Order: sequence, then structure tokens, then C-alpha cells
Amino acid sequence: MNDVVTPPMSPVSRERSKEIKRLSVISAARQVRVLSRAELTELTGLSPATLTPLVRDLIAEGYLIERGPGTSRAGRPRAMLEFNPRAELVAAVSLEPSRISCEIADSDGAVVAHRTVRLIGDIVDLICQAVPELAGDGLPALRGVAIAAPGVSSGGAVRLAPSVGLVEGQPIGESVQRRLGVPVVVDNDVNLMAAGEHAAGAGSDVADLLLLHVADGIGAGLVLDGQVRRGAGGAAGEVGFLPLDPADRGHDGIGPFEARWSESAIAEQVVSLAPGRRPASPVRTLVELAAADDRAAAYLDEVLAAWSRLIVSCACVVDPGRVLLSGAAAELDDAAVDRLQHLVSAAAPSPTEVRRAVLGDRAVLHGAVSYALSAAAAGLSTLLPAP
Repeated sequence: MNDVVTPPMSPVSRERSKEIKRLSVISAARQVRVLSRAELTELTGLSPATLTPLVRDLIAEGYLIERGPGTSRAGRPRAMLEFNPRAELVAAVSLEPSRISCEIADSDGAVVAHRTVRLIGDIVDLICQAVPELAGDGLPALRGVAIAAPGVSSGGAVRLAPSVGLVEGQPIGESVQRRLGVPVVVDNDVNLMAAGEHAAGAGSDVADLLLLHVADGIGAGLVLDGQVRRGAGGAAGEVGFLPLDPADRGHDGIGPFEARWSESAIAEQVVSLAPGRRPASPVRTLVELAAADDRAAAYLDEVLAAWSRLIVSCACVVDPGRVLLSGAAAELDDAAVDRLQHLVSAAAPSPTEVRRAVLGDRAVLHGAVSYALSAAAAGLSTLLPAP
């Protein structure tokens, strides 16, 4: 019988094997935070001989910090290792009307630095200048960038985002990734909000939800089975384009529904009800006016009826179970939220809970941090939405 000869492992395979083991150590340390080498061995299944050089390298890279001996019920106290969240930094970039907001956060989501710059000139140039400047000395620890855009994103290109000048598809993700040299993911800003609320907000206890975000436009982020769903072309959740009323007409990248029932449209009606400057918070102002003005109360009823039709239409298709109100919609008072819940419950084909989102602007950051870290961990070489 001939002996079976196992071919030697190629250098590429050895490097890949080492990287997998390295990532398993990082993952275990990130989860437990403070642990001994023996505990790392138990969690990763790696032998002490394999673990020792990996730990040494990770200490040198700043991922692990050596601490004093921990408590021990028996025997000699073990030296402890602590995971350093600052060893992994990510950039969360939000494209907004007239400005770009950029935050550098560590792997815990703690903000290290924040900056807002005016949206003047080329978007890619602005991002590629703002991120390195904001990261500063921490730039070598930058592991990924997540870009939130108020439009449809597919393959790193953004379209139907007239508020930031991106009506036609522009491949901003590919350009930023090439220039910064780290994985970049690009997604609709409302998708990022939904991911953030699911990770650390009002949807952390459910696997399915729909986040309805009302601002200058209206969009929805959909999470099903714990995953953000984007659709075949990345346009899932573009509910502002729903033609729920035959009289509605959209134009210039603005959908027919959002043209009539967005925060901007509500602001115009509020000014007609109470002449003066546009209020900073139109929905909150409308609720306050409705308490003493019959015309405002009637218009608030129209708004709630329109939003309820939108929610019910979504519930008929995807049955999210929970709907989170975000942006201007979260400014409704308790009584208005209760009325909206009643309208939805009366028409939805299955139980649909309506409540406010709780993270506000922080939802985008939580979602972006999750996206960027997922991209970095996967070592993406192409632009794909994070899972």
C-alpha cells in the first residue's frame, strides 16, 4: 500500500490560517474584554504554543494590553489581558443637505472625534480630506469607512439623492476606498439608522422591524430576520415614491408621497397656519398648534392618516411587526403616537406595533460602526453592503 503524502501547505495558506487564528483571538478578546491566556486558549481552541506568538503580536499592535494579575481562588494569580477598543477605529460619514458630518469611533462605538464640513465641491475630495485629518495620529488604526447617503446605494454608487447633489449614480464608494486604502461600505442613511436601532436601540429585542424616517424626504429601513434588506437594486425602503394618492406627483428625484407628507411639506402648511419663519421642528410645532387651533388639528389628522396608510401598505407586504418612528415623525407627542397606532391597528392585516426610535442621530453612527467593522473583519476588496 502506498503511503498517502499530504502536500505541504502553501505560503498563502499558512498566512491565511494565521490570519484566521489571529481574528479568532481578537474576536474572543473583544467579547470578554479582560481575560487570561488560559481563558483565551479555552475560547479559541488554540494551543498555548500557537497562542503565545499571536498574543505577543497583538500586544505589539495595540489590540491587547497587559494588565496585572487577576483574582484566583486557587493557585498563582494569572496575568490578565485587556482588549483595547482604540486599536480599531472606523469612520462614519453622513452626507446631509449642505454639509458632511464625519465621526471617528472605536470598536465600542465611542466617538473619538467629530467634524462637520460644508458640502462645497467634490464629495469624494471632501471625504478623503476630512477622514485622515480627523483620525490624526490614529489613522494607522483606521479599519474601515461607512458612508451614509440619503438616496439609493448599489455597489458603492449613490443615486436619487438630490439633497446632496447625487441624482444620477456616482461611484463614491469605489473612489474613497481607492484613495484611503481601507474597506468602504456605502448605504442609504435610513438603512444605517435601522441597523443602529436594531443593534442598540428600540429594535434590539426583535428580529424584524421597519424604521420610518421623515425628514426632507421619507424613507424606510427594513430589518428582517436580523438583517438589513436592500432589494435587488438597493431601493428597498424608498417609500417616499409610493403613489398612495392619485393626486400626488413627484419630480426631480423626489417621490410623490414625500412631496406631500415630508417634513418640508408639513413646514409649508405650518407656515400657512401660523405665518412667520419656518419652524425648526415643523411636526412638533404642528402638534402644539393643534392643541388650540382647529385647522391645525384637522391638518394633523391628515398627516397621521397619510403616515398610517404608508405604514399599513408596508405591513401588507413585509409584516415587520414593529415600526419605529424616526426623524420628524419621532416628534409626535404620546397622544399623536397613540392615534397613529390606532389607525394602523384598525387597517393592518397583522399586529403592528408603532413606537418611537430612541437613538436619534446616534442611530447612524451605531449602524455605520457595525458596517465598517464588518467590512474590515471580512477584508473586503470590493464594495458590498455590510450584512
